[in-house]
Amino acid sequence: MPQISRFFGIIIAMYFDDHNPPHFHAKYGDQEALISILDFSVIEGSIPSRALGLVVEWASIHRNELIENWDKATKNMALNKIEPLQ
Repeated sequence: MPQISRFFGIIIAMYFDDHNPPHFHAKYGDQEALISILDFSVIEGSIPSRALGLVVEWASIHRNELIENWDKATKNMALNKIEPLQ
């Protein structure tokens, strides 16, 4: 699972050829959540609310890059790194 960003102990990654809807994985400690790229809702799993807030803030800034990476992942192409939340 390629890591595309990391900030404040949160790892953001995408799987190649993953299932719809378009999403990314956010890992914090031993917890993981699948986050929709379309509306930033939690599809599955959970992470602490503070970490989730940071993930949503980051994703809203980088939505277009996430969509581009999702398209690449479905085609098994190399993913771009995305700047972390500052």
